[in-house]
Amino acid sequence: MDDVDAVQAQIARNMLDSGDWVTARLNGVAYLEKSPLKYWMMAVSYMVFGVHDWAARIPMALFTVLLCWLVTRIGSWAFGGKAGLYAGLVLSTCIGLFLFTRILIPDVMLTFTISLAMWSFLRCLPNRAATVRESVAGLPNRAATVRESVAGLPNRAATVRESVAGLPNRAATVRESVAGSCDEDEPHPRRWAWLMAASIGTGLLLKGLIAAVFPVGGGLLYLLLTRQLFNRRTWERLRPFSGAVIIFLIAAPWHVLATIHNPPDFYFSMRSVPGEYHGFFWFYFFNEHLLRFLNLRYPRDYNTVPRLYFWLFHLLWLFPWSAYLPAAARLSYRPVDRAGRMRLLAVCWTGFLLVFFTFSSTQEYYSMPCYPALALLIGCALANGVWVRAGHVVIAAISGVAAIAIAIILVQVWNLPATGDISNALTQHPELYTLSLGHMGDLTLQSFAYLRTPLILAGVAFLIGASAILWRRRPIVAFVVMMVLFLHAARIAMVVFDPYLSSRPLAESLMKAPPGQLIEDDAYYTFSSVFFYANRQALLLNGRKTNLEYGSYAPDAPHVFIEDKDFAELWSRPQRYYLLIEGPALPRIESLVSKPALHVVRESGGKFLLTNHANSD
Repeated sequence: MDDVDAVQAQIARNMLDSGDWVTARLNGVAYLEKSPLKYWMMAVSYMVFGVHDWAARIPMALFTVLLCWLVTRIGSWAFGGKAGLYAGLVLSTCIGLFLFTRILIPDVMLTFTISLAMWSFLRCLPNRAATVRESVAGLPNRAATVRESVAGLPNRAATVRESVAGLPNRAATVRESVAGSCDEDEPHPRRWAWLMAASIGTGLLLKGLIAAVFPVGGGLLYLLLTRQLFNRRTWERLRPFSGAVIIFLIAAPWHVLATIHNPPDFYFSMRSVPGEYHGFFWFYFFNEHLLRFLNLRYPRDYNTVPRLYFWLFHLLWLFPWSAYLPAAARLSYRPVDRAGRMRLLAVCWTGFLLVFFTFSSTQEYYSMPCYPALALLIGCALANGVWVRAGHVVIAAISGVAAIAIAIILVQVWNLPATGDISNALTQHPELYTLSLGHMGDLTLQSFAYLRTPLILAGVAFLIGASAILWRRRPIVAFVVMMVLFLHAARIAMVVFDPYLSSRPLAESLMKAPPGQLIEDDAYYTFSSVFFYANRQALLLNGRKTNLEYGSYAPDAPHVFIEDKDFAELWSRPQRYYLLIEGPALPRIESLVSKPALHVVRESGGKFLLTNHANSD
């Protein structure tokens, strides 16, 4: 797809072609805002399978499967096999994980590293039982002390001796209670501490400093609540110093090389304005991390979800399983056993992340790293069977309403024509496209005429969900079947949207057309799939904006940015030029050059490939 999807794939291709695995580039311009590990994995996939769009998705697909397996494994370790299975099903069939893995963003990979780090963290910690046992071992045997004191009393103490004999052994009672509620210490804390550090180091190469902020923040909150923050034995088992060395060895080399390759090496400023270039170090650490968090970053090529919606959207991202969150709230969060510790850690994990983004700029998918924690809590609630009946009823009711709504839409659009592609029936709202789901606002009633097949399949899925209440002891199976069918319907719908969301047909026509210089109107992202499929660079007409603006001011930046006056002069030359442009921008281009000089090579999804000379010229 156009936008970030094809951009990520093309960066990996550029690294493979150029041999420069340190600095990411787009159209020859330095792209310094992201960590490189996802590009490296895609490039390796290209080396093995060839450069294909599906090859670019293999690393993300593998991490998605690994994440679901990891959550199942954590749930089985903490709560038992049944709860682990439920947790894995919850995560693998929720809307959010499906939706935000359709695009080549590294968040599912980051979520895997954070989940592994949090599990490793918990397995490093000393069990409270062990600490209590050590203290209990020194407790006095109150009954024995009293017995000894009365042993020498005269015969009248016999009665007292008999009553004392029945006194409880307080130490023994506490020992028995502790032994029954807590398991033994993890026998290999060093391995888990180093695995936690390796996970954090890997995450730093996937999406920057938040890969360390979330595990560290959630972990410190947990230690504070369990009164282990200042426990010497805790830090001995976590091994922070050797862990820091591992993190440094994994993450530091690329950061050092990127700083050296893109000078000036060090620049410290909280001022972010257009037209200035300060190298990699300032842009990556200050502009992309600190100033983005404070919502002061330039260029402002992103939007932010309102805070209330950011929180409430989790009911949708975790649908249908979010209906069981009230059941999860009824669980015990006392850290007296392995299950209680895992539940409390999941709350700290989720809470820290959501509060962090409450004070930052946010996109809908930023909170994906808390999905595993919530899936674990829901899986535990389903296995315990407490308050889940209400969740069954809520999901069945929502599914019934959704099935009725789909039936009404199908009746409304059944006889509507569906000529051409779906772009003919959509509206455009460019002001929303900086949000990951901005294109949802483009839907119209007529656009559903192009979606009859996925609508029917989704309707069948929701009918199964609505009938789940009749499945007696197996409503969860019905909901899983419902989501598998629904997500398949969503995949079919995305195929229908392909001409609108991708420019691949234009790329295919460009590759078949006579040679010529390519010009792209507006930002690079608008037609990024053309650059991937055709593997071409272009002159960017008024394209010094968004993600390429900062790199365009670098000393070694190529001269690929042109303005309207430059375009008009180039278009009048005898050499052949091609122009990629969206339909709404055509009147502006027609005002720059004569309309007869614009020859249509291909139109698809409301986008055009034009040339300045007809094919017969």
